[in-house]
Amino acid sequence: MSKAPLPPGSTIGILGGGQLGRMLSLAAARLGLKCHIYEDAEAPPAAQVSDAFTRGAYDDRARLAAFAKTVDVVTYEFENVDLAAVDILEPLVPVRPGRRALEVSQDRIAEKDFLTHIGLRTAPYAPVDNFCTLSESIDEIGTPAILKTRRFGYDGKGQARITDADKAGEAWETMDANPSVLEGFVNFDREISVIATRGLDGSVVCFDPGENEHADGILRTTRVPAAIPPALAQDAVLLAGRILNALDYVGVLGVELFVAPDGLVVNEIAPRVHNSGHWTQDACLIDQFEMHIRAICGWPLGDGSRHSDAEMTNLLGEEANQAISLTGAAVHLYGKGEARPGRKMGHVNRITPRS
Repeated sequence: MSKAPLPPGSTIGILGGGQLGRMLSLAAARLGLKCHIYEDAEAPPAAQVSDAFTRGAYDDRARLAAFAKTVDVVTYEFENVDLAAVDILEPLVPVRPGRRALEVSQDRIAEKDFLTHIGLRTAPYAPVDNFCTLSESIDEIGTPAILKTRRFGYDGKGQARITDADKAGEAWETMDANPSVLEGFVNFDREISVIATRGLDGSVVCFDPGENEHADGILRTTRVPAAIPPALAQDAVLLAGRILNALDYVGVLGVELFVAPDGLVVNEIAPRVHNSGHWTQDACLIDQFEMHIRAICGWPLGDGSRHSDAEMTNLLGEEANQAISLTGAAVHLYGKGEARPGRKMGHVNRITPRS
C-alpha cells in the first residue's frame, strides 16, 4: 500500500469511541481531516464529534469490510482491540500502528519478553497458569509481589498484591483462573512516562517525560517537567525511541517507567495516545493527538517542544461537574453520560511559565 501522505479531506477510521478517540477526532478536524468511528457500544463519546459512526462487533467481517471502504487509514484508541479486526482490515486499508504492537501490548508476558529481548529492564516476572505455578513463582521471585491477568487489565483492574506467600490463594481466586503473570516489586523513587511518536519515514519525536501520581490504580496527576536530572530524562527518551524502532511503529506510544536507584525500569507500554500525555494539549504547540494524526497520515511530525510547565489532573465521577466553575485551568470534558465513581469524565490542565 502507498506511503504517500494523505491529503486534507481524507478520512481516518478509528477503532474505539472513547475519550481518546474523541480527542483524536478533534485534532484531525483542525487539520481538515474527517474521522469515522467504529465501536461496539451505542452512542460513544467520539461519535459526538466525528464525521461518521458505525456500530459493530470487532469480529463482524462484513461490517468491518464496509467500514474499510469509507476510510483511508485505520488507527485505534485502545490496545484491547480484537486482533481479528486487524486481520480483517489490514488487507483492505493501512492500519497504523500495525498488528505487532497490539500483539505485544495485549499480553503482559509477550510485552515483557519483547522488552527484555531488546535489552531493556522490567520487573522480575513469571507466567502463572494455575495455583501450583503461582506458588513456584513466589518461591522464585519472592514477596511482596503483584499478580496480574495477562490480558485486558487497566486502571488497577485485574491485579492483586501478595504481601506474603500465605496470601497467594486469595490472590489467585481474584484472577478467576485466568492466565496471569507474577511481577516482583520494584523499589522506585517515582513513576514517569514518555509520550513518543514515530512517523512513516522513521523519524521520532518525544515529548518531555512527565511524572505520574496514582490513587487506587488510576492515574490522578501528571506533572511536567518530571523531577529527574536532564541526563535521566534523555535516557528515558532514547529508551522510548528504541521501543518504537524495534516495533517498526507508526503513531504515538506511551511508555511508563519506574525511576529506580540504579536506573530506569519499564513498567508497561501502550500503543496509543496516553492519559499521561494530556498535558500536551495546553503546554505544547502540537499535542499528542495531532502528533498521532500526523504520523498515521504520513505527514511531518512537527515540533513537540514544551512552551510551559504543566499539571494534568484527571476528573473522576462527579468531579467533572465541579470543574465547570474553574477559571484558572483548561477544562477538557469527554461527553460521557453516567458519572460513576472512578470513571474518567474529563481532565484539567494547569500551565505556568516554563521553569
